[in-house]
Amino acid sequence: MTIVSLRNVQLRFGPVPVLTGVDLDVGPGERVGIAGPNGAGKSTLLSVIATLRPPSSGEARVFDAEVGTPQAYEVRRLIGWSGHDPALFDELSLRENLYHFARLAGLDIAEADKALHQVGLEAAADRRARVCSNGMRRRADLARLLMTRPRLLLLDEAHAGLDADATAIVEALSRRTVADGGAVVMVSHDRQTMGEHVDRVLTLREGTVVP
Repeated sequence: MTIVSLRNVQLRFGPVPVLTGVDLDVGPGERVGIAGPNGAGKSTLLSVIATLRPPSSGEARVFDAEVGTPQAYEVRRLIGWSGHDPALFDELSLRENLYHFARLAGLDIAEADKALHQVGLEAAADRRARVCSNGMRRRADLARLLMTRPRLLLLDEAHAGLDADATAIVEALSRRTVADGGAVVMVSHDRQTMGEHVDRVLTLREGTVVP
């Protein structure tokens, strides 16, 4: 089964075209990178793949559910997205954040402690997220993904500003996802760096994806 299937996907913000005809297939075991300059629409494309934004026209299917239909809500639990801003509640500690996500995923909270250990945040686990450095917050976000094991991993500028240890965590998470039969879609303005972590790199140019 193809995990992501986009056919002539177009998306407009009012009169402004952002995506103008995207065709993309991503299958199990694939890691696909999409390069493009800032403002090219890469994050918007990820939001379509994440089932969060239906296209203005064309067809977008993820795990065979059409984006914009009730079926798409059912597959969201299979999708993990790490974006520019870590998905954390500022007033909760890092540990409390991970416990919250564990409960939402139906996991034992021991899995949250294990994930915090895996990303090296045991000593900082009880700090409120709002007082943590951006690097610590991003590690906690990676811990969330390690814990929930998504089948489709979406990474938005995942390597930007990370130290070598955190970059290794992203790589391990990516490789585990495809080893489990899932897929990874990664977007970045840095084609060269991204190319070291994916099987193929495409370019988002003038609202469409090209080799």
